[in-house]
Parts: sequence; C-alpha cells; structure tokens
Amino acid sequence: MQHGFIKVAAAVPTVKVGDVEYNVQQIESLIAQAEGKGVEVIVFPELSVTGYTCQDLFAQSTLLDAAESAVLTLMDFTRQLDIISIVGLPVIAGDLLLNCAAVIQRGQLLGIVPKTYLPNYSEFYEKRWFASAQDLRPMEIRFAGSSVQLTPEAQLFRTCDDVLFGIEVCEDVWAPTPPSNKLALAGADIIFNLSASDELVGKHAYLKSLLSQQSARTITAYVYSASGFGESTQDVVFGGNAFIYENGSLLAEGERFSLTGQMVVEQIDVERMRHERRTNSTYVNALRNLKYNMEASGQQIRINNCRSYTPRDFQLERTINPLPFVPSEPSMAQSCDDILSIQTMGLAKRLVHTGSRRIIIGISGGLDSTLALLVGVSTFDKLGYDRKDIIGVTMPGFGTTDRTYQNALALMQSLGITIREINIGKAVLQHFEDIGHDAAIHDVTYENAQARERTQILMDLSNQLGGLVVGTGDLSELALGWATYNGDHMSMYGVNASVPKTLIRYLVRYVARKMRLAVPADEEGKRTASDILLDIVDTPISPELTPADENGQIKQKTEDLVGPYELHDFFLYHFLRFGFTPEKIILLACKAFDGHDSRTSRYDEETIRKWLTTFLRRFFSQQFKRSCLPDGPKVGSVSLSPRGDWRMPSDASSAIWLKQL
Repeated sequence: MQHGFIKVAAAVPTVKVGDVEYNVQQIESLIAQAEGKGVEVIVFPELSVTGYTCQDLFAQSTLLDAAESAVLTLMDFTRQLDIISIVGLPVIAGDLLLNCAAVIQRGQLLGIVPKTYLPNYSEFYEKRWFASAQDLRPMEIRFAGSSVQLTPEAQLFRTCDDVLFGIEVCEDVWAPTPPSNKLALAGADIIFNLSASDELVGKHAYLKSLLSQQSARTITAYVYSASGFGESTQDVVFGGNAFIYENGSLLAEGERFSLTGQMVVEQIDVERMRHERRTNSTYVNALRNLKYNMEASGQQIRINNCRSYTPRDFQLERTINPLPFVPSEPSMAQSCDDILSIQTMGLAKRLVHTGSRRIIIGISGGLDSTLALLVGVSTFDKLGYDRKDIIGVTMPGFGTTDRTYQNALALMQSLGITIREINIGKAVLQHFEDIGHDAAIHDVTYENAQARERTQILMDLSNQLGGLVVGTGDLSELALGWATYNGDHMSMYGVNASVPKTLIRYLVRYVARKMRLAVPADEEGKRTASDILLDIVDTPISPELTPADENGQIKQKTEDLVGPYELHDFFLYHFLRFGFTPEKIILLACKAFDGHDSRTSRYDEETIRKWLTTFLRRFFSQQFKRSCLPDGPKVGSVSLSPRGDWRMPSDASSAIWLKQL
C-alpha cells in the first residue's frame, strides 16, 4: 500500500465443470496477468477450482483429491509471485465437506475460510453436499501439504502493508447479518466475495444495490467475483459478474455474459475509508458493541499474517474526478433539483419563522447573487408569496461593467421581482473623505469600503421594508476568506453557504436549460431569462471593486488573484472530507487535472503546488471569518458552518501542512 492505495482484482475465468486441470490453468493465467499489472490481491469465483455446478460429483473422492492437488499446483505457481490469490474449492474437514475459499501467497497456504450460509431454496440445494461453517468445530487439518486451522469464527488476513481483508462466500452477503458486518468491525478494510450467483430477470440490479449498500454500511471496499461461462446451463445460467466497490461507490465492473475469461482491476483508497470510519460516531459505537458481545461470548477473531513482498514503483491509475462537488450523469438533474430544493426549504422555513414576506438581495450580475435570486424566486413560488416582494438591489460602483449591470437588470426584470438601483459612488467617496483616504489609491480600503457600503444599504433596506437580507456568498469564498469581513461576509440567511463555486456554475446552467421565460426587448435585442443566465455563467468571476479596463471589460478577475476555483474546490473537498495530506492532494490533483477531462483545464504539478500553498495559507488565516457565519442550509457532505461540520480555532497554525509542501 502506497499513498493509502492497494491494487486489487476480481477475476472470472472460463471453466470446465469437473476439469480441475483446465480450471487451474485458467486461474494461473489470470494470476500471472494480474501480477504483471501490480495487483496485490486477486479473487476468483466460488468453487472456481472444480466448477460450481458439479452437483453430486462433489461426493467423488477423485474430484476432491484433484482439488487439493490443484492448491499444491497453485502454491508452486505463485512461489515467485508478489500476489495474494483467493480461490474457491471443496475442502474435507473431518466428517464435513465445506465450500471454502483458500488464500495462497508465495507458495504458502495462508488460510481457509468456509462458507457460512448455504442456500437451499429454489434452484439452490447446497446442503445436499456441503456443511456450513456453523457446523464446524475448531480444528487443525492437513491440506495441500500444510497445517491449516479451520474455525467457524471470523478470520482476517493482514498484508505486509497492514491492510486487513476478510472473505465471504456468495450467499453470505445475502444473509440478514452477513459475516462481513463482523469482519468490518474487526478491522477489515476490504471484503472479497467468491460467488456463483446465477442470472435472473431483475436480479442483476438487485445484486448491485445489495453490494453497494453492504460496502457503504460497513465502510469497506467490496470485491466480488462470480462464476461465468463454462458452468453447466442444465437449469441456470451464470453471467460472470465482477465488481469492485469502495464505500458504496462502484469503481469497476466487468462484462456480463462474456465468453472469455476476464479480470477487473482497481486501486482501493484504504486511507480514505479509514478516515470515514474514524469520523463516523455510529461506526465507533458499533465497534464498542462488537467488543462487548465478543467478550461476553468468548469469541475471537483469527488474524492470518500474509508474507512480505517486493515493493513496486507506485503510479496512480484510478480515475480521479476533478470536480468532486459536481454531480455526475445520469443523476445530474435529480441532484440539481435536490440542491435547489434544500436551499428553497431552508429559506422558506426562515421566512415562515420570522413572519417575513419580503427578502432583499444584492444583485451584481454574477454567479452567486444569481443563484441566491433563483432560490428566492423558488421559495416565494412555493410559499405562494408575490414575487414583487423580492427586492433585488443593484448597486453599481467603481468597477461595475456594463455587461454585469445589464445582466443584473435584465434577470430581475425577467423574473418579475422589484428592482432597486442605488449607486454607491457618492456615499463611498464621502466615506473616503471622512476617513482621509485617497480615492486614487486602489488598495484593500478602497475595495472593502464598497463591499461594506453595499451591505449597509441592504441591511438598512431590510429595516425600512421589514424584509430579510439573503446572503449570496458561497462555500469556495468562505474557504479562502474571499469576502469582506462584515461586508458581503454578512447577511440574515446565507442560502449559498455550502455550495461551492464549481457547483454554482452547473446549477445556474441547469436552471437556464429548464427556463424558457421571455423578457421584453432591451437595447441589445430580445433575450430570454435562459440567455441571460447562460451569459452570467460565461462572465469572468470578479468582485468588480476596481475600475474596468480601457475597453470597459472586467479587469479584476478573482481567479487571477487567488487561483482557479476548480483547483481550490478540489483541495477543499479532499482536505476537509478525508483529511488528506498535501502530498496526497497533489498526487490526486495531478491525476485529476492531467487534461483527460474536457470539463476542466490542465495544470502541471508546479501550478497545483503553488495554488495549494495559497489555499492552505488562506484557509488557516481566514478562519475568523467562518467562526461567525450567518445561518445557511447544508446541501452536501462538506460544510464550513461553525455550528455543524467545521470547528477550528481562528489562530491555528498551518506550519506543518506548508512544511510538507
């Protein structure tokens, strides 16, 4: 395991029922391929050595002896290979015949895990041939030239990198209390399932849901391999499913109904899952219950240590999403609707609670205020309030460009709200005169005075009109502290507080595509609300606090000053969500922004490192602004609310993070 990753594989060989020699050849071929790809653990289907559908042939000593000899062959084959292999086969234990998984590495048989739950309904009748692990008493057997401890208790296997994995066999995961529940709570990072589940109409989707939920519930990676082509089709057909899940997310999937052997390979982020467990109090409570129950019953969990292997050069191979906050297709529309509904319901409750039927929003013609306005309109429509009681205030200043000014007016007009225009120029100049500031000096005083003047106007209008000031600032700005303290930093309810900039773009674009509202003709011609929204999406992000260039275009571009939001949102997600180190964040970012994703720009490591340094410095130094944030609804898994997800001292040091960089 390097950088928290371990590479695993789910392999589905072709089989010939009862032809152990052929089956072992197919298994060996896939093991060799996997080892060449750097796979550390590979799993094969249930009873893959003999074939699952041998039926009464499982009573034949010839078949059972051949299966044991096959393990010897595989042990010899793997003697010089750096890979752990898990294969399925029948094993005799005293008077019992068990359906087992054998774990083999570098010429050694590390352990044997018997199946616990035997299906004996419908097309399944495994109890005709096999006994359950529950029928087994702890014993030591000689198998394939090795002494092996068999036990009905849970078993774990520990790799030399301290990754723990457990094993289930097919039906085990379908049980009300799967063995993987206990295995995960005992520390298993990965569960491998050797299966022979047959195909039925509708079963495939159910299976995927089952595996996803079990992976998520246990916060494990779940690697599943099921019997495929070559099994007997006398009564059922096997599709050869291969899945790799990580905490409920499907990372890799094989081809169903393939006529040839196949293998899916993926890197599992063990560090990520361990972070999830540490921060999940429900999981910690379940750990406590397991410990109590095991002490009361005298149960123990056996841990088998795997052998060491030669370290390899690490290369990150798995796909990394450069936009972790942005929903992916095909769930994009549903996710966008959910986010907007959460924002809407949050604002609706605040209005009903305060008895206010009017809101005041500063409209700049930028992304953030646009989304806040759309949420306001949605809220008023849901509550049956008159849109005219939404007071949209545009406040041109020294840096306001014609593009944003016209978009602000046109959007408010198209949505049918009340428009107020208040130029802040005179008030700010008077303020400069009062405090003795030279208006020709475009410093932080020059910029923040404008932001605070706008906030004062909104607050005073709220008093005058009996309305609620709706904040427009977003999660990305809060992370970077890119807000004027007690200026745009403050409101009476911040609907965008947990929506990052990259997501806002998609939300506004999504609404634009849904809207087909006509607006009256303006000086540029007739535009719809959808046209206006799309132009806002394409407008450079800027606070517009310094004068425009000689062509009247935006000169002060936020991303030129603090860095690209797509990078900062990526940093924020992995820093907060999983507590990753700067070193790992750089590794992931280099992979995510390597140019393969058309939705984002390409960044080299030097650029990523530069802006991550900026992110860390600003994130730590600007905590004081987040310590007194207004209320706002949480919409995703990352939030900076001091009352919810993020509690951090305002004077914490970033030294050790920056030192690692």
